[in-house]
Amino acid sequence: MRVNQHDLPVKIDVPGAVARQLPDIGLAEGPLAAEWFSLAAGTDIAPLLAGLPGDACQATHVGYVISGALVVSYTGGDQERCAGGDLFHWPAGHSVRVEEDAEVILFSPSHAHTVVLDHMLGVMGAAV
Repeated sequence: MRVNQHDLPVKIDVPGAVARQLPDIGLAEGPLAAEWFSLAAGTDIAPLLAGLPGDACQATHVGYVISGALVVSYTGGDQERCAGGDLFHWPAGHSVRVEEDAEVILFSPSHAHTVVLDHMLGVMGAAV
């Protein structure tokens, strides 16, 4: 699920401050990791996810695309494009392909995403 920052419902609008809020965008269980990804156009993490359940990332993420564009593919067959200015919630069971150089902030369940990142490092032959 994605929503552009300008489409978030306004909760407070007073001189000097506007607060927008989309309640219930995601559900976190346990400690969260704050993550910043810089991704080059053409990057496709799908091959690095092979061997995980559904050959997909099994962590859920809530985040913000600062710049660039990427396509998220879900194991159910759906896809969505996220671009600069979008907030998102990606449930477990997804992969990412980068269309335009991107800067992305993620908040993820720390343990679940560390397992995925360590798997990706192992596939790349890097020390975990």
